Amino acid sequence: MSIPLDKLIDSNENFYQMTCLAIKEADIISRIPEKRDEIEKEGDKVVSYVLSKALNNDINYKKKEDK
Repeated sequence: MSIPLDKLIDSNENFYQMTCLAIKEADIISRIPEKRDEIEKEGDKVVSYVLSKALNNDINYKKKEDK
């Protein structure tokens, strides 16, 4: 799976939030050997996998409310 560049270019998302989300999700996945190995067995990299999921809105997250 490669990063869907067309979605990245056309995205109206906040790239800072998306980057923070991808970093945290990639860190979580890379700490789970089974999941990391499954992704790499499919010929993908964890970061590409996470970015693709973020761009496809397949990752749910809740934004902390500002105080």
